[in-house]
Amino acid sequence: MRGAGNKNSWALFLLILAGIVLGGFIGMLAQDTGALSWLNYGQTFGLDEPVVLNLGILVITFGLSVRITIASIIGMVLAIIIYRFL
Repeated sequence: MRGAGNKNSWALFLLILAGIVLGGFIGMLAQDTGALSWLNYGQTFGLDEPVVLNLGILVITFGLSVRITIASIIGMVLAIIIYRFL
């Protein structure tokens, strides 16, 4: 998969994913500090209760929850900027 300008789309995807994870981690670290607590402000969406499929001998549980914070958005934007300069 090649994008415009002969850049790898998988590299962009991995950089964005790393930016979101690192931003979320920084947001969690900053939640207890007074001046930086706004970085952890965000919204959680997904399944509140997991869906359980019981097949007798096999039980499968489906669940997904996503939390987007200000810090993860900043991390994603920084990852895109870094990708443009690579």
